[in-house]
Amino acid sequence: MNLFQGLKAKVKTKIPLSHYTTFKIGGEADFFIEPTDVRELRKILKIAKRNNLRIYILGAGSNLLVSDEGVRAVVIRLSSDYFKKIKFLGNYVWVGAGLKVSRLLKSCLENGLGGIEFLTGIPATLGGAIFMNAGTKEGCIGDFVEEVKVMDYNGKIKKLKRNSLDFGYRYSNLKNFIILEALLRLIKKDKKEIRNKMDYFMNYRRLTQELSYPSCGCIFKNPNGFFAGKLIEDCNLKGKSIGDAQVSQKHANFIINRNSASAKDVLKLIDYIKGKVKKKFNIDLELEIEIW
Repeated sequence: MNLFQGLKAKVKTKIPLSHYTTFKIGGEADFFIEPTDVRELRKILKIAKRNNLRIYILGAGSNLLVSDEGVRAVVIRLSSDYFKKIKFLGNYVWVGAGLKVSRLLKSCLENGLGGIEFLTGIPATLGGAIFMNAGTKEGCIGDFVEEVKVMDYNGKIKKLKRNSLDFGYRYSNLKNFIILEALLRLIKKDKKEIRNKMDYFMNYRRLTQELSYPSCGCIFKNPNGFFAGKLIEDCNLKGKSIGDAQVSQKHANFIINRNSASAKDVLKLIDYIKGKVKKKFNIDLELEIEIW
């Protein structure tokens, strides 16, 4: 029986989430739904609540490790055109949560708006980027967010202004909401300057990060005053493998999927790294990625 009958969106069942994560790892979701608009999203939440089903919101799947057993849940992806709108108002821009960051950057370049070039190369949707306050040492997206339109898990929509938003290092206070769209305040810039900065950040990523194999970016947060990658490297763990999961030779805070790594392989490797860093430096590494 299909609990979600009557929706315009295609409801898929038993979908392998490995197809939707940059790690290419993960078991099946009971339900996988891409709603057409907020009305459908509200209906999905209502049905899930009535049937005591857990809800997960999936962005680009770039900061995520899904268990081999998958998730007994409804996975929602805001991938319809409705959730990818973009509208420029002077140096402000309203952006739908489902829009890829790469597409946002391209549109900002075309409109001579900069400030967020440091996001170049981050494989995320806007919603995911804001949810975890994506960024680099050059800045974080939270610095540019003026307002966020969200839906709570009861289906109620509200707009959160800057003064009620809290952003920190890979943190936002939006964990109890589904991000629908956001208003960003950007900076008028020369297009050539924006393009040069974007090229710089992309080249820097290619030089310093492991992009040849599936991964989910940095595994651990940087502890205060330290770089997680340097701590791992100083434990001589570059190239360390468990199954097909391997610490990248290029960037020690990346774990790569060399072929058919399982989530179990990755979790064992994470525990191994944490143990070695704790033993050598007495520092507890904290995960940056989400685990479903």
